Parts: sequence; C-alpha cells; structure tokens
Amino acid sequence: MEENLYERGKSLAPPVIFILVFSFQFVSNYIESLKKKKGVSDVDSQLRAEIKQLLKEASSLSQPSTFAQAAKLKRMAAAKEKELAKYQEMHNKDMNLSFGTYKKLLTISKVVTYIALISWFWQIPVTTISDQLVHPFGKLLSWRAGNSLKDHVVVGIIPWLIVSTRVSKFICKQGLK
Repeated sequence: MEENLYERGKSLAPPVIFILVFSFQFVSNYIESLKKKKGVSDVDSQLRAEIKQLLKEASSLSQPSTFAQAAKLKRMAAAKEKELAKYQEMHNKDMNLSFGTYKKLLTISKVVTYIALISWFWQIPVTTISDQLVHPFGKLLSWRAGNSLKDHVVVGIIPWLIVSTRVSKFICKQGLK
C-alpha cells in the first residue's frame, strides 16, 4: 500500500524533469538563434556590397591604360575589407557582452537545477520501466537508484538527466531544420 502511494506520487517526476531539461535546451537554442540573427547588420552587408562592386569595377578595367585606375579600386577594396574586419570584431565583442550574460545566467541556473534534482533523487528512483524494454541496459539505467523491482527496472536521476538532455537536444535540432 505504501509503495503504491509512493509510485503514484512519483509518476509526474519523469515528465516534469524532461520538460525542465527541454526548456533549458530550448532557451539555449533561442539565445543562439538571436545571436546569429543579430550577427549580420546593415553596415556589414553594405560594406560587403561596396567591396564586391569595387572589385567588379577593378576587374573590368583590364586595359594597360586603365591599370592605375584598377589598382586604385583594388586598394579601396582592401581598405573597405579592413574596415569590415574591424567592424565585425567590434560587433562580435558587443554580441558576446550582451548575450554572454544571458548564457552565463542560463548555465548557472542549469547547474543549480541539476544539482538540486540529483540531490533530491539521489537514492530514489525517478521511474520504473519494464525490464523487457531496456533488457541489456537495465543495470545502467538503475545506477544509484536502488534495487530493481520484479520485472521492472528502476531508473536513476543521472541516467534520466542524460537521456532527457540527449532527447531534448535532438528535438531542438530537428525543430531548427
């Protein structure tokens, strides 16, 4: 009777832990996508277009009499490339400062949450799975979770966090495609 109440109370633990891990992964991917979107600016694309135009004009001037003009255009393109590189370096520093804080905060909260979950479920099984479903990996999944029940394998918190992380990364990666 007591074990049955215990199992009923823990039945929400696996999906809640998975949703928590998935939300951390989703927020991390969202921050990365925002960083990539903000990475290309109007100034960047304008400088690239000017460089391309200057090099195109320089290549069209192939006569010996227009050599000086072509060299001048190539030097202007090289100066624009240096300006673009300097702008990109400054822009990357700004991006790392603005998004770095969010990534650090996310990492710290993820570590604190994982430590809390591990300490909460250290010797307690997160869930049970039929032994037939995970036959060769039963002992691996029940690591630090206690003894297995009859025809069931108990799943520990560390294997559940690992599986949840892998599955959520896969789902988020498929969602981006």
